[in-house]
Amino acid sequence: MRLAVALSVASILAAADYPKVTFTREFKGSAPPYYMIEISRSGAGLYKEAPDDQQPISFRLSEAVTAGLFGRLENAGNAQKPLESNLKVANMGLKTIRFDDGRRRQQVSFNYSLDENAQALADMFEKINETQQHFINLERSVRFDRLGVNKIILQIETSHDRQRILGADALLPVLDRVAKSEAFMHMTRERAAKLAEAIRHPAQKPETAANNAAAQEK
Repeated sequence: MRLAVALSVASILAAADYPKVTFTREFKGSAPPYYMIEISRSGAGLYKEAPDDQQPISFRLSEAVTAGLFGRLENAGNAQKPLESNLKVANMGLKTIRFDDGRRRQQVSFNYSLDENAQALADMFEKINETQQHFINLERSVRFDRLGVNKIILQIETSHDRQRILGADALLPVLDRVAKSEAFMHMTRERAAKLAEAIRHPAQKPETAANNAAAQEK
């Protein structure tokens, strides 16, 4: 299934407009020790667990999230200025940001940065990594360990509640398959359906709901 996804996203990214940003993190001993995420300005994304990964995962970010990501990238200098703090801190993994606008390509690497935009970018990409790891684990469990699916969905729920999910559309086909299949326990099917609904229709933040209500009263 991942191969078919890879072929479809390759065609999407090939036709997508610039600019594009690529983020890699290399951290020996972590899981995974390497990952690469490519995002185009259209919101189309590609995730790899190795430089030569032949089965990348496709996903799509919302327009608002994509705009925020590229806004942070611009504020961080579009990979044109140094971001490394040069402080004596623990190894947090080598992070590299590459920016390609179709005319020029730039890149910058850092272990730890004091730049708040670089920190925010790294956190956004880590959320995408966390989401895609959930997808990989869920897909594997659905195929080979059906009794373990409920546990994986619980883990995804925890990340979702902590607002650690980005690019969640990749999860939806698998969650829908679980929700509709009698091969899984009723509790698991209900949990999958509820999570899919929460991803498709995220609840408004309290301040947003309050602002909308105030606007309607005017």
